[in-house]
Amino acid sequence: MSIEYRKSLRHLNTFGIESICRGYAPFADIETLKALFEMADAPVFILGGGSNILLPDEMDHLVFHNQITGIQVIGEQGDKVTIRAGGGVIWHDLVTWAVDHELGGLENLALIPGTVGAAPIQNIGAYGIELTDRFVRLSAYNRSSGIIRSFDLEECAFGYRDSVFKQGERDQWVILDIDLQLSTSPILALDYGAIRDELKLAGVDDPGIRDVFQTVVRIRQSKLPDPAEIGNAGSFFKNPVIPSADFQALKERYPNIPGYPVDQKDTKIPAGWLIDQAGWKGVRRGSCGVHDRQALVLVNYGGTTAALIRDLANEIITDIQSRYSIHLEQEVNIL
Repeated sequence: MSIEYRKSLRHLNTFGIESICRGYAPFADIETLKALFEMADAPVFILGGGSNILLPDEMDHLVFHNQITGIQVIGEQGDKVTIRAGGGVIWHDLVTWAVDHELGGLENLALIPGTVGAAPIQNIGAYGIELTDRFVRLSAYNRSSGIIRSFDLEECAFGYRDSVFKQGERDQWVILDIDLQLSTSPILALDYGAIRDELKLAGVDDPGIRDVFQTVVRIRQSKLPDPAEIGNAGSFFKNPVIPSADFQALKERYPNIPGYPVDQKDTKIPAGWLIDQAGWKGVRRGSCGVHDRQALVLVNYGGTTAALIRDLANEIITDIQSRYSIHLEQEVNIL
Protein backbone atom coordinates (compact mmCIF):
# COMPACT_ATOMS: atom_id res chain seq x y z
CA MET A 1 0.00 0.00 0.00
CA SER A 2 1.36 3.39 -0.99
CA ILE A 3 0.23 6.88 -1.97
CA GLU A 4 0.91 8.03 -5.53
CA TYR A 5 1.85 11.69 -5.45
CA ARG A 6 0.97 14.37 -8.04
CA LYS A 7 -1.61 12.08 -9.60
CA SER A 8 -3.78 13.20 -12.55
CA LEU A 9 -7.48 12.53 -12.00
CA ARG A 10 -8.52 13.26 -15.59
CA HIS A 11 -9.56 9.67 -16.21
CA LEU A 12 -11.21 9.36 -12.79
CA ASN A 13 -13.81 12.12 -13.19
CA THR A 14 -16.52 12.04 -15.83
CA PHE A 15 -16.08 15.74 -16.65
CA GLY A 16 -12.58 14.83 -17.86
CA ILE A 17 -11.03 17.79 -16.02
CA GLU A 18 -7.23 17.62 -15.83
CA SER A 19 -7.09 17.84 -12.06
CA ILE A 20 -3.81 17.13 -10.29
CA CYS A 21 -4.13 15.99 -6.68
CA ARG A 22 -1.50 15.97 -3.97
CA GLY A 23 -1.70 12.21 -3.61
CA TYR A 24 -3.89 9.25 -4.60
CA ALA A 25 -4.54 5.77 -3.23
CA PRO A 26 -7.35 3.23 -3.67
CA PHE A 27 -8.85 1.20 -0.83
CA ALA A 28 -10.91 -1.99 -1.04
CA ASP A 29 -11.32 -2.78 2.65
CA ILE A 30 -11.61 -1.05 6.01
CA GLU A 31 -8.10 -1.98 7.14
CA THR A 32 -6.54 -0.23 4.15
CA LEU A 33 -8.75 2.79 4.67
CA LYS A 34 -7.68 3.06 8.32
CA ALA A 35 -4.01 2.75 7.37
CA LEU A 36 -4.34 5.46 4.72
CA PHE A 37 -5.88 7.88 7.19
CA GLU A 38 -3.05 7.17 9.62
CA MET A 39 -0.61 8.14 6.85
CA ALA A 40 -2.53 11.24 5.78
CA ASP A 41 -0.65 14.53 6.10
CA ALA A 42 -3.17 16.69 4.22
CA PRO A 43 -6.95 17.06 3.83
CA VAL A 44 -8.58 13.94 2.38
CA PHE A 45 -11.16 13.72 -0.40
CA ILE A 46 -13.03 10.44 -0.90
CA LEU A 47 -13.53 9.63 -4.57
CA GLY A 48 -16.27 7.34 -5.83
CA GLY A 49 -17.23 7.18 -9.50
CA GLY A 50 -16.17 10.78 -10.15
CA SER A 51 -19.54 11.45 -11.77
CA ASN A 52 -21.17 14.18 -9.73
CA ILE A 53 -18.19 16.41 -9.04
CA LEU A 54 -16.32 19.30 -10.57
CA LEU A 55 -12.70 19.04 -9.54
CA PRO A 56 -10.32 22.03 -9.45
CA ASP A 57 -7.27 22.09 -11.69
CA GLU A 58 -5.04 21.65 -8.62
CA MET A 59 -6.11 19.79 -5.46
CA ASP A 60 -4.15 20.15 -2.25
CA HIS A 61 -5.85 16.96 -1.11
CA LEU A 62 -5.03 13.32 -0.73
CA VAL A 63 -7.60 11.42 -2.78
CA PHE A 64 -8.65 8.03 -1.41
CA HIS A 65 -10.63 6.04 -3.95
CA ASN A 66 -13.45 3.82 -2.61
CA GLN A 67 -13.25 0.40 -4.26
CA ILE A 68 -15.10 -1.68 -1.64
CA THR A 69 -17.14 -4.21 -3.64
CA GLY A 70 -19.66 -6.96 -2.97
CA ILE A 71 -23.44 -7.40 -3.21
CA GLN A 72 -25.33 -9.91 -1.08
CA VAL A 73 -28.75 -10.75 0.29
CA ILE A 74 -28.74 -10.33 4.08
CA GLY A 75 -32.41 -10.83 4.94
CA GLU A 76 -35.75 -12.07 3.61
CA GLN A 77 -39.25 -11.70 5.02
CA GLY A 78 -42.20 -12.52 2.81
CA ASP A 79 -41.72 -10.70 -0.47
CA LYS A 80 -39.26 -8.23 1.11
CA VAL A 81 -35.56 -8.82 0.49
CA THR A 82 -32.79 -6.79 2.12
CA ILE A 83 -29.51 -6.53 0.25
CA ARG A 84 -26.13 -5.04 1.18
CA ALA A 85 -23.77 -3.42 -1.32
CA GLY A 86 -20.22 -2.15 -0.87
CA GLY A 87 -19.55 1.56 -1.22
CA GLY A 88 -17.31 1.08 -4.25
CA VAL A 89 -19.89 -0.85 -6.30
CA ILE A 90 -20.91 0.98 -9.46
CA TRP A 91 -24.51 2.06 -8.93
CA HIS A 92 -25.79 0.85 -12.31
CA ASP A 93 -24.14 -2.53 -11.69
CA LEU A 94 -26.18 -2.79 -8.47
CA VAL A 95 -29.41 -1.96 -10.32
CA THR A 96 -28.55 -4.53 -13.00
CA TRP A 97 -27.81 -7.13 -10.30
CA ALA A 98 -31.20 -6.49 -8.68
CA VAL A 99 -33.05 -6.86 -11.98
CA ASP A 100 -31.12 -10.03 -12.85
CA HIS A 101 -32.14 -11.46 -9.45
CA GLU A 102 -35.78 -10.44 -10.06
CA LEU A 103 -35.77 -7.96 -7.19
CA GLY A 104 -37.78 -4.82 -7.83
CA GLY A 105 -37.39 -1.34 -6.47
CA LEU A 106 -34.30 0.08 -8.17
CA GLU A 107 -35.25 -0.24 -11.84
CA ASN A 108 -36.24 3.45 -12.13
CA LEU A 109 -32.74 4.38 -10.96
CA ALA A 110 -30.97 2.64 -13.84
CA LEU A 111 -27.97 4.26 -15.51
CA ILE A 112 -27.44 6.88 -12.81
CA PRO A 113 -23.66 7.34 -12.80
CA GLY A 114 -21.56 6.99 -9.68
CA THR A 115 -21.03 4.51 -6.89
CA VAL A 116 -23.13 3.06 -4.10
CA GLY A 117 -21.16 4.97 -1.48
CA ALA A 118 -22.04 8.30 -3.05
CA ALA A 119 -25.74 7.50 -3.48
CA PRO A 120 -26.85 8.34 0.09
CA ILE A 121 -24.87 11.59 0.16
CA GLN A 122 -26.88 12.90 -2.76
CA ASN A 123 -30.04 10.88 -2.09
CA ILE A 124 -30.04 10.03 -5.77
CA GLY A 125 -33.35 9.82 -7.57
CA ALA A 126 -34.99 9.56 -10.97
CA TYR A 127 -38.41 8.90 -12.51
CA GLY A 128 -40.36 9.22 -9.29
CA ILE A 129 -38.08 7.12 -7.06
CA GLU A 130 -35.38 8.21 -4.62
CA LEU A 131 -32.83 6.21 -2.70
CA THR A 132 -34.66 7.06 0.52
CA ASP A 133 -37.65 5.01 -0.73
CA ARG A 134 -35.56 1.82 -0.59
CA PHE A 135 -33.05 2.69 2.12
CA VAL A 136 -32.65 0.71 5.36
CA ARG A 137 -29.27 1.70 6.83
CA LEU A 138 -25.61 2.32 6.03
CA SER A 139 -22.31 1.90 7.80
CA ALA A 140 -19.66 4.58 7.75
CA TYR A 141 -16.13 5.25 8.96
CA ASN A 142 -15.46 8.42 10.92
CA ARG A 143 -12.42 10.20 9.53
CA SER A 144 -11.39 11.75 12.85
CA SER A 145 -12.05 9.06 15.44
CA GLY A 146 -11.74 5.95 13.27
CA ILE A 147 -15.00 4.51 14.64
CA ILE A 148 -17.48 2.69 12.43
CA ARG A 149 -21.15 3.35 13.07
CA SER A 150 -24.52 2.69 11.52
CA PHE A 151 -26.93 5.36 10.27
CA ASP A 152 -30.63 4.52 9.93
CA LEU A 153 -33.16 6.29 7.72
CA GLU A 154 -33.99 9.01 10.22
CA GLU A 155 -30.35 9.69 11.07
CA CYS A 156 -29.50 10.25 7.40
CA ALA A 157 -31.98 13.16 7.26
CA PHE A 158 -32.63 12.66 3.56
CA GLY A 159 -34.05 15.53 1.51
CA TYR A 160 -34.27 16.34 -2.17
CA ARG A 161 -30.72 15.56 -3.40
CA ASP A 162 -29.65 16.11 0.16
CA SER A 163 -28.67 14.30 3.34
CA VAL A 164 -26.91 14.82 6.65
CA PHE A 165 -23.69 13.95 4.79
CA LYS A 166 -24.02 17.18 2.79
CA GLN A 167 -25.01 19.23 5.83
CA GLY A 168 -24.01 18.81 9.49
CA GLU A 169 -21.89 15.68 8.93
CA ARG A 170 -20.27 16.87 5.71
CA ASP A 171 -16.76 15.48 5.15
CA GLN A 172 -16.90 13.56 8.44
CA TRP A 173 -17.65 10.04 7.18
CA VAL A 174 -16.66 7.49 4.55
CA ILE A 175 -19.63 5.34 3.53
CA LEU A 176 -18.59 1.68 3.56
CA ASP A 177 -21.81 -0.09 2.56
CA ILE A 178 -25.57 0.40 2.41
CA ASP A 179 -28.58 -1.84 2.97
CA LEU A 180 -31.65 -1.54 0.76
CA GLN A 181 -35.04 -3.25 0.90
CA LEU A 182 -36.29 -4.61 -2.41
CA SER A 183 -39.23 -6.84 -3.32
CA THR A 184 -40.01 -9.97 -5.28
CA SER A 185 -43.47 -8.52 -6.04
CA PRO A 186 -42.92 -4.78 -6.36
CA ILE A 187 -45.39 -2.07 -7.22
CA LEU A 188 -43.94 -0.49 -10.36
CA ALA A 189 -43.58 3.30 -10.60
CA LEU A 190 -44.65 4.19 -14.13
CA ASP A 191 -46.19 7.63 -13.96
CA TYR A 192 -43.16 9.92 -13.88
CA GLY A 193 -41.65 11.19 -17.10
CA ALA A 194 -42.16 9.20 -20.28
CA ILE A 195 -41.98 5.67 -18.85
CA ARG A 196 -45.59 4.68 -19.47
CA ASP A 197 -45.63 6.22 -22.95
CA GLU A 198 -42.39 4.48 -23.89
CA LEU A 199 -43.74 1.15 -22.68
CA LYS A 200 -46.83 1.60 -24.86
CA LEU A 201 -44.67 2.46 -27.88
CA ALA A 202 -42.72 -0.74 -27.26
CA GLY A 203 -45.98 -2.71 -27.16
CA VAL A 204 -45.55 -3.68 -23.50
CA ASP A 205 -48.99 -3.90 -21.87
CA ASP A 206 -48.06 -5.79 -18.72
CA PRO A 207 -44.58 -4.57 -17.78
CA GLY A 208 -42.23 -6.19 -15.31
CA ILE A 209 -39.16 -4.78 -13.62
CA ARG A 210 -36.90 -5.64 -16.57
CA ASP A 211 -39.23 -3.79 -18.96
CA VAL A 212 -39.07 -0.69 -16.76
CA PHE A 213 -35.30 -1.05 -16.40
CA GLN A 214 -34.77 -1.27 -20.15
CA THR A 215 -37.16 1.62 -20.78
CA VAL A 216 -35.36 3.90 -18.33
CA VAL A 217 -32.01 2.98 -19.91
CA ARG A 218 -33.33 3.86 -23.37
CA ILE A 219 -34.77 7.18 -22.17
CA ARG A 220 -31.58 8.19 -20.38
CA GLN A 221 -29.37 7.18 -23.29
CA SER A 222 -31.51 9.25 -25.66
CA LYS A 223 -31.33 12.33 -23.45
CA LEU A 224 -27.99 12.27 -21.68
CA PRO A 225 -24.53 12.27 -23.29
CA ASP A 226 -22.13 9.43 -22.61
CA PRO A 227 -19.15 10.72 -20.55
CA ALA A 228 -16.95 8.33 -22.53
CA GLU A 229 -17.73 10.41 -25.61
CA ILE A 230 -17.98 13.91 -24.16
CA GLY A 231 -17.05 14.97 -20.65
CA ASN A 232 -19.95 15.78 -18.32
CA ALA A 233 -21.17 15.20 -14.78
CA GLY A 234 -24.78 14.41 -15.61
CA SER A 235 -27.47 16.81 -14.44
CA PHE A 236 -25.65 19.93 -13.31
CA PHE A 237 -28.64 21.60 -11.61
CA LYS A 238 -31.33 20.44 -9.22
CA ASN A 239 -34.96 20.65 -10.27
CA PRO A 240 -36.22 23.65 -8.26
CA VAL A 241 -39.06 23.19 -5.78
CA ILE A 242 -41.23 26.27 -5.35
CA PRO A 243 -44.52 27.09 -3.58
CA SER A 244 -47.46 25.85 -5.65
CA ALA A 245 -48.98 29.35 -5.59
CA ASP A 246 -45.83 30.68 -7.29
CA PHE A 247 -46.04 27.85 -9.82
CA GLN A 248 -49.63 28.78 -10.68
CA ALA A 249 -48.53 32.38 -11.22
CA LEU A 250 -45.80 31.18 -13.58
CA LYS A 251 -48.34 28.97 -15.32
CA GLU A 252 -50.35 32.05 -16.23
CA ARG A 253 -47.30 33.60 -17.88
CA TYR A 254 -45.93 30.36 -19.35
CA PRO A 255 -48.87 27.98 -20.01
CA ASN A 256 -46.60 25.14 -21.13
CA ILE A 257 -44.39 25.11 -18.03
CA PRO A 258 -44.39 21.59 -16.54
CA GLY A 259 -44.69 20.95 -12.83
CA TYR A 260 -44.94 17.97 -10.52
CA PRO A 261 -46.62 18.30 -7.10
CA VAL A 262 -44.26 17.46 -4.25
CA ASP A 263 -46.93 17.81 -1.57
CA GLN A 264 -49.91 20.07 -0.90
CA LYS A 265 -47.70 23.16 -0.70
CA ASP A 266 -44.87 22.76 -3.21
CA THR A 267 -44.30 21.95 -6.86
CA LYS A 268 -41.16 20.71 -8.60
CA ILE A 269 -40.23 22.27 -11.96
CA PRO A 270 -37.80 20.62 -14.40
CA ALA A 271 -34.67 22.77 -14.45
CA GLY A 272 -33.92 21.51 -17.95
CA TRP A 273 -37.16 23.07 -19.24
CA LEU A 274 -36.31 26.45 -17.74
CA ILE A 275 -32.79 26.41 -19.18
CA ASP A 276 -34.00 25.22 -22.58
CA GLN A 277 -36.75 27.84 -22.79
CA ALA A 278 -34.23 30.52 -21.87
CA GLY A 279 -32.26 29.60 -24.98
CA TRP A 280 -29.23 27.97 -23.38
CA LYS A 281 -29.41 24.56 -25.04
CA GLY A 282 -26.40 24.14 -27.32
CA VAL A 283 -24.72 27.38 -26.20
CA ARG A 284 -20.94 27.08 -26.21
CA ARG A 285 -18.33 29.03 -24.28
CA GLY A 286 -15.03 28.00 -25.85
CA SER A 287 -14.06 24.59 -24.49
CA CYS A 288 -17.30 24.06 -22.53
CA GLY A 289 -21.00 24.52 -23.12
CA VAL A 290 -24.57 23.33 -22.64
CA HIS A 291 -25.35 20.02 -24.31
CA ASP A 292 -27.33 20.38 -27.53
CA ARG A 293 -29.85 17.67 -26.58
CA GLN A 294 -30.15 18.12 -22.81
CA ALA A 295 -30.06 21.61 -21.36
CA LEU A 296 -29.51 20.26 -17.85
CA VAL A 297 -26.04 18.99 -18.77
CA LEU A 298 -22.87 21.08 -19.06
CA VAL A 299 -20.15 19.50 -21.17
CA ASN A 300 -16.41 19.59 -21.68
CA TYR A 301 -15.55 19.82 -25.37
CA GLY A 302 -11.93 19.17 -24.52
CA GLY A 303 -9.38 20.92 -22.35
CA THR A 304 -11.83 22.96 -20.32
CA THR A 305 -11.21 24.01 -16.73
CA ALA A 306 -13.29 24.02 -13.59
CA ALA A 307 -13.27 27.84 -13.62
CA LEU A 308 -14.83 27.97 -17.09
CA ILE A 309 -17.54 25.48 -16.10
CA ARG A 310 -18.32 27.50 -12.96
CA ASP A 311 -18.54 30.73 -14.96
CA LEU A 312 -20.99 29.16 -17.42
CA ALA A 313 -23.11 27.73 -14.58
CA ASN A 314 -23.25 31.14 -12.88
CA GLU A 315 -24.35 32.78 -16.14
CA ILE A 316 -27.23 30.33 -16.38
CA ILE A 317 -28.21 30.77 -12.72
CA THR A 318 -28.29 34.55 -13.10
CA ASP A 319 -30.35 34.38 -16.29
CA ILE A 320 -32.95 31.97 -14.88
CA GLN A 321 -33.28 34.12 -11.76
CA SER A 322 -33.93 37.23 -13.84
CA ARG A 323 -36.45 35.50 -16.14
CA TYR A 324 -38.44 33.32 -13.74
CA SER A 325 -37.47 34.55 -10.25
CA ILE A 326 -36.25 31.02 -9.57
CA HIS A 327 -32.84 30.31 -8.12
CA LEU A 328 -31.23 27.20 -9.56
CA GLU A 329 -29.06 25.18 -7.22
CA GLN A 330 -26.15 23.14 -8.50
CA GLU A 331 -26.56 19.39 -8.12
CA VAL A 332 -22.92 18.77 -8.95
CA ASN A 333 -20.52 19.00 -6.01
CA ILE A 334 -17.93 21.68 -6.70
CA LEU A 335 -14.62 21.44 -4.85
